[in-house]
Parts: sequence; C-alpha cells; structure tokens
Amino acid sequence: MMNNDMNLGIPLLIKGKVRDVYDLDDKLLIVVSDRISAFDVVFPNQIPNKGRVLNKISEFWFNYTKDIVDNHMISTDIDEYPKSLLEYKEYLKDRSMLVKKVEMIKAECIVRGYLTGSALKEYEKNKSICGIKLPESLKESSKLIEPIFTPTTKAHQGHDENITTNELENLIGKELTQKIMEVSITLYVRASKHAESKGLILADSKFEFGILDGTLILADELFTPDSSRFWALDEYEIGKSQKSFDKQSVRDYLERIGWNKTPPAPNLPNDVIKQTEQKYLEAYEKITGLKLV
Repeated sequence: MMNNDMNLGIPLLIKGKVRDVYDLDDKLLIVVSDRISAFDVVFPNQIPNKGRVLNKISEFWFNYTKDIVDNHMISTDIDEYPKSLLEYKEYLKDRSMLVKKVEMIKAECIVRGYLTGSALKEYEKNKSICGIKLPESLKESSKLIEPIFTPTTKAHQGHDENITTNELENLIGKELTQKIMEVSITLYVRASKHAESKGLILADSKFEFGILDGTLILADELFTPDSSRFWALDEYEIGKSQKSFDKQSVRDYLERIGWNKTPPAPNLPNDVIKQTEQKYLEAYEKITGLKLV
C-alpha cells in the first residue's frame, strides 16, 4: 500500500478523499491513492491496489472513448513526466496520470440506465428523476426504456443535489448543456455495450467535464467502480438491490455494526479489506481483459 502523504516536491493543489492533484504549471499530475471513503468519510485503512485499479481502468476507458470526446489524459508513462519525478517512479507507477489543466464545469453529469440508488428514492416519491417522468410500474433495478441524463450540483462539502436539465442550462448555458447531455449518453451507451460483452451491467455512471481552449474535455475519472455502478449480468434480478463491483463489502459491514456515518471512521477488519480489494481487481480484469501485474 502506498503512503498517503508522500512529498513529491511539487505543489499539492487538491487533496481529495482518494485522489491527490499536483500542480505542474500548464499540466496536472493526478495520483490515485489506496484510501477508501464511505458516506463521505475517509477511513484509517487502505485497500491494497485500489488506486492502481482505478487509474488503469480510467486509462483504458479514456483510450476507448477518445473518438467520442477529447479527454484530459496526456500520459501514464512516468518516463514522460517531468524529470524531477523520476525518483518517485515506483510510487507513481500505475497509479498516476499526467493530464491537461482544464477549467472544470461545476456540475456532475450522471447517466442512468437502471433504477437504483438515489434515483430509486426520488422515483418512489414522485415517479420522476430530475424532472423526467418515468413509467409508474418500475421496480428496484428495473432497466429504463432508454438512458436518462440526470445532472447534479458539485458540492465541495456534503452531498451533491439533483437538478433538472433546465437548471443546468441556467448554470452553464443551453448549448453547452445539450452538448454535454449528448456526449454523456453516447459515452454511457458505448461503455454499456462493452460491459455487457464482459458479463457486466453498467447501471449508471458519473462524468465530469471541463473546457480547454473552447473545447469540451472529459476529465476526472471514467467508468471506474468509484464513479459507476457495475453489476454481474448473470446475477441480475429485477425488484431487489444488486451486488456491485466496488466498496459494497465496506458499506455492508458499516450497516451491520450500526456506525452513525460521522467521523471518526472505524477501523475495517481484514476480511472486509480483502473482499473489497478482490472486487476492485475483478472489476479491472473483467473490464480490460487484463490481469493487474
């Protein structure tokens, strides 16, 4: 496992729950740690290989979708990083990405193909999600007739809040909203087809975009178990919650012990850590068809 607080000798711009973002003047270096969070709280334990899995899955998808929209990835080859970072080669290998510096759009763009999570709760209240009316006969985990675009605010603290497409248009403009909606759904459809060919269902996914020289750029992470909900195709059953390829073991453990979801976070037992690591590794292997060396 990696040390959470390695000093790379370059300015640390953002220390996120999982990602650390370093400033390299006209570029950024994103380092994906093995930290894990649940219910917006970071835990004292780390999940071995989690950062490598997330970074390499994003790399796979950025390459797989670059014909749809440009993305911020420049390289994951450490030999192409600034020379001053070569001494940290072992630390950065597989878990870092050199990216373009873009002006981020202050919204998260979610595409949903199945009824689950916060969307299910909203649907149960008023049979709609983000102002989009849905059929009244849907059950938990139902496949939607077609994928829907459900943006949210991007909160620095606390939870993001669902907004309508009209509200997003008021924030960033109609033309940009329509472009983002079109690109997001195209990305989701492309990835869903690939996932199904690998025995996975892509239930929903979050995207983040930025602008560079007037061009829309896909940024942050892409179709990872932390930004998307993957289910096993052969275990899919409508009307109930599905097992996902992410930190489900952690969430289940926390529900079992009755944690109040406020800091400090409890220590995770070894079996939960191991189960979680295995789920992330399985997701990587299924999506990419490769083994993590």
